Amino acid sequence: MNTDPIADYLTRVRNAIKANHRVVEIPASNLKKEMTKVLFDKGYITNYKFEDTNTQGTIKIALKYNPITKIPAIRNISRVSTPGLRRYAGVDNMPRVLNGLGIAILSTSKGIMTDKEAKNLNIGGEVLCYVY
Repeated sequence: MNTDPIADYLTRVRNAIKANHRVVEIPASNLKKEMTKVLFDKGYITNYKFEDTNTQGTIKIALKYNPITKIPAIRNISRVSTPGLRRYAGVDNMPRVLNGLGIAILSTSKGIMTDKEAKNLNIGGEVLCYVY
């Protein structure tokens, strides 16, 4: 049994990038689906597809690479808040990832969003991961 499904999601994406895979398949949950939508909206992945084959379903993510240099769009993706130590950020102390070039994905009362969107809505939340 998975004790931390978000860490498993991030590790599968990280491993697929290191192995230069084009597509990665991940067991689905509502939180993972929302995180995938944020990654797509911010241009870190090419495409995604939700498949409901069994009770849980899967997410197929097409990873994005530079067509000439073959460098992945996601250089680093790391977990911040863990089940043992939750990390929360208010509007005042919102994290800046790579001096504003990366994103932090937050779980807020209004749903999953980036740090910039949460700052615009003037809400804080749990910092799930950093992506750059």
